[in-house]
Amino acid sequence: MATITLDWLHVVALLGAVQGLMLAGVLAVRRRNRTANRILAIVMLASTISLMSAVYLAAGWEQVFPHFFGAGYLMPLLFGPLVYLYAVTASDRARRLTRRDALHFAPFVVALIVCLPIYLMSGPDKIAFYQALQRGEAPLVIRVIDPLKLLSGVTYATMTLLFLRRHRARIKDSYSSLERVNLQWLVRLAAAAAAIWVLAVALEVLQSPASQRGDDIITLAITLLVYGIGYMALRQPEIFRFDTGEYPALAPPSEPVESRYERSGLSDWEAAALKSTLLAAMEQDRPWQDSDLTLADLARRLSTTPHKLSEVLNSQLAQTFYDFVNGYRVRYVQSRIESEDARNLKLLSLALDAGFASKSTFNEVFKKHTGKTPSDYRRSVAA
Repeated sequence: MATITLDWLHVVALLGAVQGLMLAGVLAVRRRNRTANRILAIVMLASTISLMSAVYLAAGWEQVFPHFFGAGYLMPLLFGPLVYLYAVTASDRARRLTRRDALHFAPFVVALIVCLPIYLMSGPDKIAFYQALQRGEAPLVIRVIDPLKLLSGVTYATMTLLFLRRHRARIKDSYSSLERVNLQWLVRLAAAAAAIWVLAVALEVLQSPASQRGDDIITLAITLLVYGIGYMALRQPEIFRFDTGEYPALAPPSEPVESRYERSGLSDWEAAALKSTLLAAMEQDRPWQDSDLTLADLARRLSTTPHKLSEVLNSQLAQTFYDFVNGYRVRYVQSRIESEDARNLKLLSLALDAGFASKSTFNEVFKKHTGKTPSDYRRSVAA
């Protein structure tokens, strides 16, 4: 057997494949949010196969093990749908896969069926087929599937980003702090994946002499991003949807308030009474100083349901839970900035005391409510 020589890129790919197997095992047995983690375990396995295929071809192993040829070719058709479904199930522990979700894998199944004659070739025929590809003699099926993989990648990266954007808007009805539940890390990784897919499309269109090397780098980059998603997922706390047992507390942001609560049974006088109780509790008990305060927590304090409380916030006060609670936090910081005893305290200290979970959120929310950054507001008070 000839000596196997791998460059640094394929050594990294080989190490990545080993990491993929380890991640798949850890995610598969993880009990928290099992549906999401099992989907991600499948993504890890697909990534491992894709990387091993790159190493396999770089090492010239198709001459020795021709039946493994093409094992990773269709894996990119799985990456997009699986990561999208992971985002959907990670954001809602009650979400289960349905028959409709199977439609996302139709392109992969069709491509697999079309490629079956190639996969069923004898060893020598597969070697001859690969040599023909090396000479640029690609059959029609390959010329169709190659751009289909790129289209799938770009489409699903976009779908994932749009879903995560809607998710961020939706969770404002149940959380006062979004850092742990907004899947922002997945937004960044999905955006990076989208950029890589766009670059892959550009390389395909340009058909430059370095396109093969570019393809290797693109494959490695996408797989490393998938592994990044896997590792970050292990650190991600479970995201709960607070259902009341009567009606779901979270509704699509685009749904009109009237239709969202038309079956609530909450009369006008009950809504007014709950609003009064809510405002009194916010002033006297200051629950907003708890950075982990949720709609369900506040509903329990008021002896009501999250759905009824959400209705009062949306229909009576015209605010999401997130904006309502953080409005109190901002006003508290404003009053402390204006007081003599707190002028020497750091703004971050005031923010944490008010219930903000991070400096970045504090700055963003404060500017939204006041039109000024905390530092600018302090300077304007001191002037």
